[in-house]
Order: sequence, then C-alpha cells, then structure tokens
Amino acid sequence: QVQLVESGGGLVQPGGSLGLSCAASGNIFSIDVMGWYRQALGKQRELVAIITGGGSTNYADSVKGRFTISRDNAKNTVYLQMNSLKPEDTAVYYCDVGTGRFVGGTFVYTGPRYWGQGTQVTVSS
Repeated sequence: QVQLVESGGGLVQPGGSLGLSCAASGNIFSIDVMGWYRQALGKQRELVAIITGGGSTNYADSVKGRFTISRDNAKNTVYLQMNSLKPEDTAVYYCDVGTGRFVGGTFVYTGPRYWGQGTQVTVSS
C-alpha cells in the first residue's frame, strides 16, 4: 500500500498564488509518476500535471505557463506551484501516483494507482 498526504490548499484571490505538496509513504519502491488531478463541483476529475522520476512532465492546456510541477525524490514528495490563479481553477486537488510510460504526449498507466485525500483550492474575490 501507498499512503499520500496532501497539504497547501486554501482561499486566494484571482491572480494570486498557492503551493500544494503531497508526501508519499509505504510501499513506494515501484512508483514512477507523481501528479495532480482536480475535480470541480459537478464536474469529472481531470488531469492538471504529472511528472516522472526522470523529470518528464505533462500539463493540461488550461494550466500551461501558470502552474509548475516538481518533485523531491529523496523526500518522496511532489509539489504544485500555482500562479496567476483564475476562478475556474477552483476545485478539489488530488495527488496521484503510479507507474507507466509516455506514449507520444500521453502517459499510459500500467500498474496500481494511489490517491491522496484531496485539498480544496478556492479562487474568489
């Protein structure tokens, strides 16, 4: 089993910034990709950004140029720095880890996936 603990959510004004973190523990030896998904009220969960152990990244078009994903392998932690936040970024953000590979520009999962508990991000004036 893998356990994920998220932190860093909150309320910010449009144009503001917020940083999220997610620490993994447990059976993490086979973990390759770490990333973030989000789910807005009444919507499906969608990809925000992912990063592999080798540093390859993929971002949703809606967050490119505004969000940055990074990881500290020694701490088994993935981060999401969110800048220039918009009201449409409001959602519950979930950390996700798993294994797989990129096929073209798409990451294909080939093993178990694990999810964090979610943290609320609200962008409002």
